[in-house]
Amino acid sequence: MSAERAAAAADTARGAALPPPGFDADWAHPVLGRMWRGQEHRQRLDRRHPWLLDTAVVLAVVLISLPDLLSEASHGPFGEVVHRNEVPDGLLYLFTAGLIVPLWWRRRVPGVTFFVIASVSLVQWSFGVWQQAGVSTLVALYSLALHGSLRALGWAAAVTVAEATVAVCVLLDIGNPLRGLFFLLGTATAAMAVGLTLRIRRMYLTALEDRAERLEVERDQRVRLTAAAERARVAREMHDIVGHNLSVMVTVADGAATLAANRNERSTEALRVLGDTGRQAMSELRRMLGVLREEQDDERLLGPQPGIQDLDALLARVRAAGVAVTYRTMGDLDGLGDGVQLTVYRVVQESLTNTLKHAGTGTSADVTLAAEGGEVRIRVTDTGIPPGAPPRAKPTTEEDDPGHGLVGIRQRAAMYGGTVTIGPRDTGHGWLVDVVLDVPPGDPLP
Repeated sequence: MSAERAAAAADTARGAALPPPGFDADWAHPVLGRMWRGQEHRQRLDRRHPWLLDTAVVLAVVLISLPDLLSEASHGPFGEVVHRNEVPDGLLYLFTAGLIVPLWWRRRVPGVTFFVIASVSLVQWSFGVWQQAGVSTLVALYSLALHGSLRALGWAAAVTVAEATVAVCVLLDIGNPLRGLFFLLGTATAAMAVGLTLRIRRMYLTALEDRAERLEVERDQRVRLTAAAERARVAREMHDIVGHNLSVMVTVADGAATLAANRNERSTEALRVLGDTGRQAMSELRRMLGVLREEQDDERLLGPQPGIQDLDALLARVRAAGVAVTYRTMGDLDGLGDGVQLTVYRVVQESLTNTLKHAGTGTSADVTLAAEGGEVRIRVTDTGIPPGAPPRAKPTTEEDDPGHGLVGIRQRAAMYGGTVTIGPRDTGHGWLVDVVLDVPPGDPLP
């Protein structure tokens, strides 16, 4: 990890804010960086407690309006407009509340907030009252430009122009209407400009963040494609290396079987089984690794998955290895789907493999397949280690099976809602694998 990444990771661990995309230089500046980090902190605080900022804005406007409520006259930017004794105190307080209270909803419903405040301002000016609380109109315009609809902002701008014109030309005596109109429209324009500027900045930062996220997704996709290409390369190499060695072994076994047959030796059948097993291993190796080869469109290495009809060949190889296998079937097994047949084949294969591994030659095995009533039952038993034979390792369980064969049996059975019983037989000798698959009649199985 580079020093820059280590520093970024340390900042993240300390909870420090990371610079927005494209603002690394400003973030590193001693003054601008502090302003950025302070803003990030305020934004996080506002997201967690939005009512704090709303309360602060309302309290600020209340403080601005206190001199008007406590003094004898109402003063505006153009001097004294109306004396306090000309308007009842209750009406002044009502105007102040009407200008300030709506600011609580300035971010949730900015359009409604502005038009309510504008209406109160117009009514207040019709009484000749000008209060400092009128700054709430600028706050509402700013909030509408930042959070509200642009169409509503256009209507708000038109209302502001009309209302300011009526106020300075008709309702209020300010001496110089042109100066008053310039002041009112100038401050309103500034409030909207600030809100629109921050809105555009937020949109820009959002676009940058979205672009950064898309670049991260593209980077992850490139990493996955590179990993897939590497896996395909390794798979091709495994296929070539292992396939070559298996081909040599099969060739040598076939040659040795032919030579032993000419000499009438007892090892002939064992060598033939060795050659057939090697060829089957090569076929399954191509089937498993061939899907990752880039040449698979031109070179069809895949073949059909084994099914129940392939059990005869499997049992013949097991018998040739020295295990007496009895095979019985009941019901219409050929009508099962390919997925169920593959599951049956793999369960029988794994069960007999465990028999060969742990009971050895000279034992007997019984394989029973039954399809009836929407269920398929697979039962494989063996008689255990023959008397007088040297002790062998105990049959594997899910906890100590390095190849996860018995776990694979349970997973395959779970695909069809089946149940699995694996363990010693009740007689005390031998091993039992009993699998029941739930296969409803007429189910179009994969």
